[in-house]
Amino acid sequence: MKTVSVALGARSYDVRIGQGLIAGAAEQIKPLLRRPRIVVITDENVAGTQLPALQASLEAEGIAVEALILPAGEGTKGWPQFTRTVEWLLDRKVERRDIVIALGGGVIGDLAGFASAVLRRGVRFVQIPTSLLAMVDSSVGGKTGINTAQGKNLVGAFHQPSLVLADIWALATLPEREFLAGYGEVVKYGLLGDATFFEWLEKNAPAMAEGDDALRLEAVAHSVAMKAAIVERDETEEGERALLNLGHTFCHALEKATGYSDRLLHGEGVAIGCLMAMELSRKLNLVPQEAPSRLAAHLRGMGMKTTLQDIPGGLPDAAALLHLMGQDKKVQDGQLRFILMKDIGDAFIADDVPSDLVIEVLEGR
Repeated sequence: MKTVSVALGARSYDVRIGQGLIAGAAEQIKPLLRRPRIVVITDENVAGTQLPALQASLEAEGIAVEALILPAGEGTKGWPQFTRTVEWLLDRKVERRDIVIALGGGVIGDLAGFASAVLRRGVRFVQIPTSLLAMVDSSVGGKTGINTAQGKNLVGAFHQPSLVLADIWALATLPEREFLAGYGEVVKYGLLGDATFFEWLEKNAPAMAEGDDALRLEAVAHSVAMKAAIVERDETEEGERALLNLGHTFCHALEKATGYSDRLLHGEGVAIGCLMAMELSRKLNLVPQEAPSRLAAHLRGMGMKTTLQDIPGGLPDAAALLHLMGQDKKVQDGQLRFILMKDIGDAFIADDVPSDLVIEVLEGR
């Protein structure tokens, strides 16, 4: 097991990454409990693959477990299921000293975390991410929230977990598409601040995708360590933490345009968005000419979506997509903020990107 500590003073916590952590969860979680009781928020898919082992571990230690099983998919991350979750927690008389477990991918982690943040003005929670995307991104850093009709993650709160348990064995249960979508967030870390890690991924990611647990553990631990370091310096995204949104301005508009459906998974949108950010950087003469093609070749070699044409069902025109970007959380004073690159491993925040160049990128010109 590898442990990455997120040092945030009184809100500090560990991210523990290893094999078999779900089946051994009681040993990790029991020291946090003030009474022998746990409530779990999960979804229908994860309930079938991971919930029995978690329940067995906790109940073997005399800890009572109740679980709320929500529908799977991005559509769950909205007001109806959020309201259902909060009311379920209230009906079970969950107290501030209790622990809520978020068992699942990014949707469950974000929703359960937000419910924990607002319940009784703050209940402790533990993240047990079961997808690659959640392990390397959404379970770490305390961002919680839901989607609304106006856009993605526009309602939420910063609420740090008390512990994160990333069980590498859970990745074996993921469909290939889900794993590769999560890889979009992994490759992002190499692009935004670690060219050596990107080179490591070019060499090792194919074997990682094939199921090499040692490589998976290494990639998750490195990604988490990078995120933890940024979060420690900028917990509430006043500055540097915005770098973690590389690719996301494009991605969130594409997710909105596809109705938060399985036409486009979040990590797929991130990968496409990173390529678009790279191409936008090229148009601004910021990156070496070969950088976009190198990134595209790597993503295609992994079998990932790389263009808007890879998204089934058609999309609005470029002007409409640009309008959707206007609802992004990163808009400041009415100006879109993009994370651009000077090279692979060297990203920065830009506030003054010409809209006509964004249109050109969206149109593939």
